[in-house]
Amino acid sequence: MSRLFETRRDDDGLPGPERRLAVLALVSGTLMAVIDNTMINIALPSIGESLAVSPARSVWVVSLFQVVSAAFLLIFASLSELLSRRRVYMAGLTLFTLASLGAALSRSFEWLLVFRALQGVGAAATLSIGPSLYRLIFPTRLLGAAMGLSALVVAGGYASGPTIGGLILSMTDWPWLFALNLPIGALALALAWRALPKEPRREGGFDVLGAVLSALMLAGFFLAMDALGEGAETGRILLLLTVSVVAGGLFLRRQRRAPHPLLPLTLFDEPRFSLALLVSGSAFIAQGLSFVALSFLYQQEMDYSPLETAWLFTPWPLTIMVAAPIAGRLADRLNPALVSSLGLTVLLCGLASLVLLEPQASLADSLWRTALCGLGFGLFQAPNNRELMSSIPKARSANASGMMSTTRTIGQSLGVTFVGVVLGAGLGSVQLSLWFGFAAAGLALLVSLGRVPLAARAKAQAASS
Repeated sequence: MSRLFETRRDDDGLPGPERRLAVLALVSGTLMAVIDNTMINIALPSIGESLAVSPARSVWVVSLFQVVSAAFLLIFASLSELLSRRRVYMAGLTLFTLASLGAALSRSFEWLLVFRALQGVGAAATLSIGPSLYRLIFPTRLLGAAMGLSALVVAGGYASGPTIGGLILSMTDWPWLFALNLPIGALALALAWRALPKEPRREGGFDVLGAVLSALMLAGFFLAMDALGEGAETGRILLLLTVSVVAGGLFLRRQRRAPHPLLPLTLFDEPRFSLALLVSGSAFIAQGLSFVALSFLYQQEMDYSPLETAWLFTPWPLTIMVAAPIAGRLADRLNPALVSSLGLTVLLCGLASLVLLEPQASLADSLWRTALCGLGFGLFQAPNNRELMSSIPKARSANASGMMSTTRTIGQSLGVTFVGVVLGAGLGSVQLSLWFGFAAAGLALLVSLGRVPLAARAKAQAASS
């Protein structure tokens, strides 16, 4: 860890000592957003009972946050170029913290939804540009290790969120889950004000029409996926998908003509960037699908309780926390596409072992298979993110960061929706869903292996320059 804060004469990024506070600002903000979302998942029954709403309606406390956050990811990534990443990140932290206070004080379901939507906007501002801030803070030679640290923080949030939420709910009521964000948000904001680097703002305007079309495209898509997973009426699903597709087509047309496009399409001219996005999307489909499928497998076919199921999931993020920093350091020294492919191979083996898991299997038998999946995902994620972020000019890193966050969110949503469709339509067992997760990870591996020569060539050129 200490090598992350060493300073060399030819380093870009911040000097070593200044990196520490800047990283603390990013870690605090990321943990706050991730832990908040995982805590609220387990609090839905308590919220529904307290505010007198049905379980089906209480799910909107989570769904609305996710839809709003996804819809604003590309917008804030582009806006950060105009206003600076420092300002956008701090504005996002401020809004998220204040909205948390509003959620904690809410005494009606409607007001709670309003503040959850505002939390989603704040989270989008911070999460969309987080990876690009790591690139701004750290020198290029440490970018893989920085991406490993980022993956470790996210995995730590996923691993600890349910436990923290359970402990709070065992002692007090659900509003305190939101109140917990107040001191964390204040700390993150103070650190960001003190340590995040200042940078010149881009000259020119903002693509307002592109932003509206982007929000319609992504919101329509995520609402359609949510409706599909719930088994909603076909007409409603088709209407939402139509809105998403039409807005998407108009968005792409707008991006080709806008003087300052929200998402510069020239990013996709770089094969390493496009392939890294495809690999990321496929891998997150596999992970999102697996998380939901395993919930049904453990509870419906293996008769574990919800609490026991939560513990059975824990090895996945825990092994990511161990593997991601190691993989990040390896990616700085070796071919990142090769390291990423190794991780996907391990993930494939883990998913195959889960598909073959018998309902009578022991607790230990379930745990090592889940841990194997987490190990593979941890080895994959940081090198792939390094390859994605290093493949484009640093001036475009905010756009790349927003696209990376959007691709991750779309992949997870598709995976979750697919399980709902398979189970809702009676197309097969949970194991069938896991086989499709295996196929998605297999696609990611094939694409990743195909880009190994490109990554090797880029690394050789960087070493010779």
